[in-house]
Amino acid sequence: MSGPLDVLAVMAHPDDAEIFCGGSLIKSADAGQRTGVLDLSAGEMGSRGTRESRASEAATAAEIMGLAVRRCAGLPDAGLFNDLRSRHVVAEMIRALRPRTIVTHWTRGRHPDHRAAAELARDASFLSGLRNLPIEGEPYRPRKIVYALSFREDPVKPTFAVDITDQMDRKIEALSAYGTQFHGKSGMGEVFPAGDRPFFEQVRSVHATYGSLIRRRYAEIFWTEEIVEKETLGDLGVSTF
Repeated sequence: MSGPLDVLAVMAHPDDAEIFCGGSLIKSADAGQRTGVLDLSAGEMGSRGTRESRASEAATAAEIMGLAVRRCAGLPDAGLFNDLRSRHVVAEMIRALRPRTIVTHWTRGRHPDHRAAAELARDASFLSGLRNLPIEGEPYRPRKIVYALSFREDPVKPTFAVDITDQMDRKIEALSAYGTQFHGKSGMGEVFPAGDRPFFEQVRSVHATYGSLIRRRYAEIFWTEEIVEKETLGDLGVSTF
């Protein structure tokens, strides 16, 4: 089955989508929305695993999450830049996939690729709508850019949170597909270790904290530049008291 995507996560490396917004991607797929991931690089510069093993792990995780599509842009790992060539590569893929919403990294991050990916996803989304841009595909511009805040320590208040209580186990299962990256670890990347607490327990603990913000067991948090619209004042969630 082909067609435009409802949600596309544009992330620097294989496993980033699973870490930062995997539960929400699973929830979108569960709701019947066409959901995908665009890995900007193959993660070939990582200290563990190979290009081939990470591609295999990403494919397994995609199946667990119920993704409609997962693609790799083939940009250089540890060398992502928001330059003209990269913007054109990503804009072409946006035209091909035609997502309504794009989710990407927060604008700051421990890995320089994460910071570059956030800028690249936004700029390529705008450029993909320019009729005279010299790239393949019909002009198309996503409606919304969303930034994933999970595991960030910046003092930024989330715009909204997604309840992933029913998806939490599958998020962990998808992360577990990356055996070369996470097994036996207590921390990795933006997931900072908490003593000797195992990696997957730490992931659950952080999402439980986010869940408490909306009075749910587990959640993922996001930020948008625009204020989120509600239909009426009588339809507001999360109790004040």
